[in-house]
Amino acid sequence: MEIRDIIKGTVVVSIRSILSSHSQPDFKERIVEAVNDKQEPVAVTTAVQEEIFLEMGVVYQAKVEISFVTETGFGDPSFGLACLGKVNITYENDQDLMIRHYRFVADEELACDEAELGPDEFAEKLHSQQKLHEQQLQMLKYMRKFHLDDQSAILEKLHHQMEDANFDVEASILSSEQIQEIVQRRVSPLFRPR
Repeated sequence: MEIRDIIKGTVVVSIRSILSSHSQPDFKERIVEAVNDKQEPVAVTTAVQEEIFLEMGVVYQAKVEISFVTETGFGDPSFGLACLGKVNITYENDQDLMIRHYRFVADEELACDEAELGPDEFAEKLHSQQKLHEQQLQMLKYMRKFHLDDQSAILEKLHHQMEDANFDVEASILSSEQIQEIVQRRVSPLFRPR
């Protein structure tokens, strides 16, 4: 079975349910307990997802068909997990669904980080992320002052910079001087690449 066999509404409801579970105190407690027991926090998030798929009745049965059941504990919830893992491929052109999906992924990562890092380190990480986001926003605002062709060249340079840094988030920033240099190289025949 493919994810397209689950209607989009079911995917949206499952993501909404999973996000809702993240705000429950017992969810974070389970992750902290897993970390304290030297287990991977992602195992807890996966278990929660399986529980939600069972509650929703999204299971894969031995007859190789999708089934929406009303009783929990029936079937294999790993089908729902497999489908969730294919959302970005199946619905790649659905901007709303992709935003929901990546929000849920980011939310889970934050919950795991919070459990692994503890309150002080987690607060520091959030502060660093906020600072990075502000720098990215300033960079994007500055980029908008340039022609679209220049913006494309800037983004291409940024992409190469991030690739070279193995997509480290710190590489996602270009200074105004770097941006000006990119634009000047595009304009000046002296700096044109051959």
